[in-house]
Amino acid sequence: MSANIAEMERRRAAAKMGGGQRRIDAQHAKGKLTARERLDILLDEGSFEEVDGYVEHNCVDFGMHEGEKIPGDGVVTGSGTINGRLVYVFSQDFTVFGGAVSERHAMKICKIMDAAMKVGAPVIGLNDSGGARIQEGVAALAGYAEIFQRNVNASGVVPQISVIMGPCAGGAVYSPAITDFIFMVKDSSFMFVTGPDVVKTVTNEVVTQEELGGAITHTTKTSVADLALENDIEALLATREMFDYLPLNNREEVPERPSADPWDRLEDSLDTIIPASATQPYDMHEVIKKTVDEGDFFEIQPGYAANIICGFGRVEGRTVGIVANQPMVLAGVLDINSSKKSARFVRFCDAFNIPIVTLVDVPGFLPGTSQEHNGIIKHGAKLLFAYAEATVPKITIITRKAYGGAYDVMASKHLRGDLNYAWPTAEIAVMGAKGAVEIIFRGQDADGIAAKTKEYEDRFANPFVAAAKGFIDEVIYPHSTRRRIALGLRKLRNKQLENPWKKHDNIPL
Repeated sequence: MSANIAEMERRRAAAKMGGGQRRIDAQHAKGKLTARERLDILLDEGSFEEVDGYVEHNCVDFGMHEGEKIPGDGVVTGSGTINGRLVYVFSQDFTVFGGAVSERHAMKICKIMDAAMKVGAPVIGLNDSGGARIQEGVAALAGYAEIFQRNVNASGVVPQISVIMGPCAGGAVYSPAITDFIFMVKDSSFMFVTGPDVVKTVTNEVVTQEELGGAITHTTKTSVADLALENDIEALLATREMFDYLPLNNREEVPERPSADPWDRLEDSLDTIIPASATQPYDMHEVIKKTVDEGDFFEIQPGYAANIICGFGRVEGRTVGIVANQPMVLAGVLDINSSKKSARFVRFCDAFNIPIVTLVDVPGFLPGTSQEHNGIIKHGAKLLFAYAEATVPKITIITRKAYGGAYDVMASKHLRGDLNYAWPTAEIAVMGAKGAVEIIFRGQDADGIAAKTKEYEDRFANPFVAAAKGFIDEVIYPHSTRRRIALGLRKLRNKQLENPWKKHDNIPL
């Protein structure tokens, strides 16, 4: 018996050493943690339970059967807890064959994804891989496809988070791309379908890894990733923080945690936040932070399409998704990028029973040939579609402008908004007063236009016309916004609404 125990301990020790001390030191020299060190930070202390720690590759080509076989085969898999809640994890080990994916490596990832689906728990993947293991050829590619299929099956069933902590290239990028959120580490993580060398060969473009697919590129230009963090530790702590906002699966309620912030707290400063001039901006972040519990707001994609704000907060300790136009950037206008960003966020919230609070100050859709030729019609329709199909509680507050089709799109009463409020400063109209008057009263002189503009403003630069038609449920004091949202969410907690049966919808992609 003692010999068997000694053998077990020897094999466990070998698995924990991964590619050996020299490669671990090389990982540390790059400012990166090892696969196991990352799991120690991500998960509650002592909670990780590993599976398949002894799995080895089964490749016999190119001398692989005669070469090194390292237990674990380049990925650490298992389950643990984050603040006491179950999560399944895999962490690719760059010290073993550069984290390259083999058939067995993929099999390990698939096994924990299958387990997560059985019990209804989220999956977090820590990616640090040189790609498919070339020696295995199509077997490695088959392994990738097996992972992709599970990503798709899990989508909308359990939350999936990808943390890119090293290279992620070729086919490997498509697994994170299917997941719900992607976090990247600045200067040490990269995502691209083809690397700089191939790009140079094919197109003659000279580009660095960072420019082609670094964290800043993907969080500011492409929207592939949601956050760019400074280092491994910050990325893992941010993952823990966001995990706390998410339900474990699509059948569970949102998580709830104690809050000392009174639900009926009044915020008098909001009564004066709207500037006297309609063209003067204000920071919608201030409205959000003065509305949610303790001012805690976890923003998604802050560096991309900043004219719309998306993220998670809490009201009475329960998670809410927040979508808000940002007057500080492009006057809060809707455009292609902001429509795509917010539509995906709304669909995530709806998939996981997270109520949506929408703060509206939108002058319309961005005009111009660039927007039209790049498909603003179809991209704008994504946001409209997302709000219209959402069956979770939806509370909308119009703070200032709500013009044109953008008024409709931003969770209006007509798209099954449950509670639609307006501040007294709200303006709900087809378009701004001056533009509208110049169309309606074309040909009048300047004095006539000015007079008609004032008349139009008096009529529409307030929320009462819409309220008189029942499109706004109540005109509220700005200082009571948090109280109204809290009461609304209480009322809507047992909301039941189902869309017509369908195999799936056909959102305008």
